[in-house]
Amino acid sequence: MSTAKPDSILRADHINKYFHDPVEFHVLKDISLEIKKGEFVSIMGKSGCGKSTLLYILSTMDTDYTGNLYLKDKLLNGETGDELARVRNEHIGFIFQFHYLLPEFTILQNVMLPALKLGKKTREEIERDAMDKLNLLDIGEQAHKLASKVSGGQKQRVAIARALINSPSIIMADEPTGNLDSKNSDNVFNILKDLSHSENLSLLVVTHDDDFAKRTDRVITMEDGKILSHY
Repeated sequence: MSTAKPDSILRADHINKYFHDPVEFHVLKDISLEIKKGEFVSIMGKSGCGKSTLLYILSTMDTDYTGNLYLKDKLLNGETGDELARVRNEHIGFIFQFHYLLPEFTILQNVMLPALKLGKKTREEIERDAMDKLNLLDIGEQAHKLASKVSGGQKQRVAIARALINSPSIIMADEPTGNLDSKNSDNVFNILKDLSHSENLSLLVVTHDDDFAKRTDRVITMEDGKILSHY
């Protein structure tokens, strides 16, 4: 039984990760951390320090590790691939450096896809939810445009709307402003910060951007596969 606190959304206990090819390499070394409900946390560190590897473990996309991982007090170790896929779709929203929108689909269709896959609501309900998310991000008027026909900053807003569509417990982002100019980077930060406060949503963001990280609630600094500090 987990001893996680009631407001704990995500907890990792003593996570270790090795690469075995071409030689054994200890990538993550005894990582322990906790993200609480409504907390906006960033992970920083030089390239190669293990932060993206850690994010993929925390998001359940990488299961080759030792240690324990809990999401909302549920132990995820040993779950089947199908169950982890369900957990990801229902409880974890993803935002990447590249938006990964389907260019032949409209913006609205792209946002609807994760909810259609989850299958908990009717298509009409999902379409209404998707429009609500697009309006929340001030991009509702673009809903019926093809994803290939809007700007980079708008595409990242669409990616955020898509991450929100299933009302996740936590949003994880890997360099979400890495391809954006400073104005659009600020816009994305402000959107995420507002979501954290208004929706009491937990966010965990890997970033190289010092200014972005300093404005989050807490910064986890990594070096050589270890956590150096939480502040």
